[in-house]
Amino acid sequence: MKLKKQWVLITGASSGFGAAAAAAFAAEGAKLLLGARRLDRLKKTSDQAKKNGATAVHFHELDVSQTGSVETFMAWAREKMASKRGTKPVLQVLINNAGGAHGADTIAEGKDSDWETMLQTNVLGILRMTRAALPCVPHDAGATIINIGSLAARAAYSGGSAYCAAKAGELQITRVLRQELFGTGIRVSSVDPGLAETEFSLVRFKGDAKKAKELYAGANPLVAADIAEILVWVASRPPHVNIDEMLIKPVDQADMGKVFRRKSA
Repeated sequence: MKLKKQWVLITGASSGFGAAAAAAFAAEGAKLLLGARRLDRLKKTSDQAKKNGATAVHFHELDVSQTGSVETFMAWAREKMASKRGTKPVLQVLINNAGGAHGADTIAEGKDSDWETMLQTNVLGILRMTRAALPCVPHDAGATIINIGSLAARAAYSGGSAYCAAKAGELQITRVLRQELFGTGIRVSSVDPGLAETEFSLVRFKGDAKKAKELYAGANPLVAADIAEILVWVASRPPHVNIDEMLIKPVDQADMGKVFRRKSA
């Protein structure tokens, strides 16, 4: 399936996997609809996508934790996709990327605000975005919904209670959606990265750069471009091929908490 001049919608596109995905799909000549809360960063993503060869790029504020924001965003997106009055908007690829972790406290010390943010964005955000976008996704045309998951959906670790639960929720939503869309020709995938160096840890540790950096010390982690390349590959398979689930880890990571670290010179 060719992605050139096809509409691709990416949430959480202001940084990390989302921004890298925008650059990668742009290089395929796709038309992009980008959403995130940080408009200044979103503009930078948009500018880079234009340089990379996107045939169209539009961006708009989006907070997937708020139903009203999702509905406003999708109304805007439908307007952008309908090039002529009366034409039906056609969304070829939806990437539900917005999410992330907040805090690494134990359950005994956990904060409601962190838990609620993780569940709102990683779980309810995917449900809201998918519900709102589905009327624009064509049947039997190789369209793809890709949800960004995590190794945390499959492996528990201390301090990750709400995040592990949220990503396990994402994985099960993907599996349910696959069954609910059976017979429509719409592909549904979960792409689940392991250790990846993005702004993820900086956000999780609330701006503590030293603590965030320690997570990757001595290892050779994934980077956002690695995942972006995979997203393009998943979305560009022949229409009859569905990549149900893909778990991607760096060679240095055998499992959660089992990371090979080189000694510094």
